[in-house]
Amino acid sequence: MADRSGDDAETATVEDASSPSEADADPLPDDLDAGVDEAVKRRLREAYLNDEENALIVTRVRSAGDRVAVEMRPPHGDATHTERFDAPRDGSLQESEAFLDFLEAAGVSPLDVDELVGARVPATYDPETGWRVDAAYRGESEAETESRFADARDWLWTYRTWLLAALLVGGELLFVAVIILVYA
Repeated sequence: MADRSGDDAETATVEDASSPSEADADPLPDDLDAGVDEAVKRRLREAYLNDEENALIVTRVRSAGDRVAVEMRPPHGDATHTERFDAPRDGSLQESEAFLDFLEAAGVSPLDVDELVGARVPATYDPETGWRVDAAYRGESEAETESRFADARDWLWTYRTWLLAALLVGGELLFVAVIILVYA
């Protein structure tokens, strides 16, 4: 019984001495796994990526001729997406209304364009067409009839080198066909 009372005394002493500051200082037992469970890590990673999959981060704003190019990338990838807007010309912002709408949707003043870098822009990804920025950030409205023209202009700008190559090859083939018809 003397041993039991000694054990009880030790237990009572340990329980009395376990204040929050002392309990934190106690070393962890060797058999305790203090790491984070891999399933928890995986679930958090998937949830984070799923929550962030419909956003692009603005990485750069630059001048590209008479246009403003806003370069963006997804939060968890290396792919880039570029939106192009008409740049202000002749000291007037009337030509660049779409860019102003983009800045307004991002909550950035035209006088503080530096704040645009790092902004998150809602977007969707389609495997066939690539990234598409939300219509509110593109300065589009439902009633715009000009959107088809703007889409065609963007498509022509994107594939301009291929179109030039196709025109050169097509012109050469037409020239050869005319020569054959003339001398045949």
